[in-house]
Amino acid sequence: MSDQMSAIRAYYAQPGPMTITDGYDDLLAGLPAEVPGLVKAVQNVLLHVFWAEQYGVELTPAQQQEPNLRAVARTLARIRELDARPLTVERPLNRRVIHNCRNFSTLLTALLRRQGIPARARCGFGVYFFPDGYEGHPLYEDHWVAEYWNADQGRWVLVDAQMDELQRRVLRLPFDPLDVPRDQFLVAGQAWQMYRNEGVNGDWFGIFDFRNWHFILGNLIRDLAALNKVETLPWDGWGRMLGPDDAEWLAELDRVAAVTLRPDECFDELRALYADPRFAAPEESALIDLRQ
Repeated sequence: MSDQMSAIRAYYAQPGPMTITDGYDDLLAGLPAEVPGLVKAVQNVLLHVFWAEQYGVELTPAQQQEPNLRAVARTLARIRELDARPLTVERPLNRRVIHNCRNFSTLLTALLRRQGIPARARCGFGVYFFPDGYEGHPLYEDHWVAEYWNADQGRWVLVDAQMDELQRRVLRLPFDPLDVPRDQFLVAGQAWQMYRNEGVNGDWFGIFDFRNWHFILGNLIRDLAALNKVETLPWDGWGRMLGPDDAEWLAELDRVAAVTLRPDECFDELRALYADPRFAAPEESALIDLRQ
């Protein structure tokens, strides 16, 4: 492995501001070193906000706000409030933190980094939620997964930590969520190129009734941020993500898509792009909630 590749692996093996786990040794005691065990630890303590009803859990208004916890440290604090045992102990459903795909992916990323495994969260679109599409066209669902470096295989592997036994059964997943195929989860840069270069309808990308090409744009910039170890919330908005749109700006986004599709080969450019204030996420207080 070249010195450059070694440096990139080392970069992703260290936490960023959202994935710091200092101060929670009690919760993180006894964590396994292998990926399946770390995924199980995540599933032990989190419950997906949109799946709660299928587990027979009725959420309180306070629980519905828990997906707003940005930093992993805040999630760990909430986990400890509910149950102070290590993450290796499975919680009852009513003592799990309510989160979404981004939080599942970011917590797994944090645990992987804590174990010295290079990892990064990826923002994009899942194909497997609506494999048959809708009214004759596909649906690409807003989604996050984690990506870790498998040293034995010499490749980055996508992992969907959200997909437990119940969800795998309901969705009839045709693959192992510990190794998500690249045609089943599209990183945002790929979705952007499908829209820009292949004429794929931008209205097929999003979640619920929020579907348009601007959704791809937002995920593209969030994926750039995540590749720079700043894992924002799915509804965080900032900078030129909010417009205005013009030909020069769209061409710049084409460049972002190309770079985020090859983050190792383009690592220096990836870092330089994120230093641009048009792309860098501001302080938490300056972020705009795009759901409003």
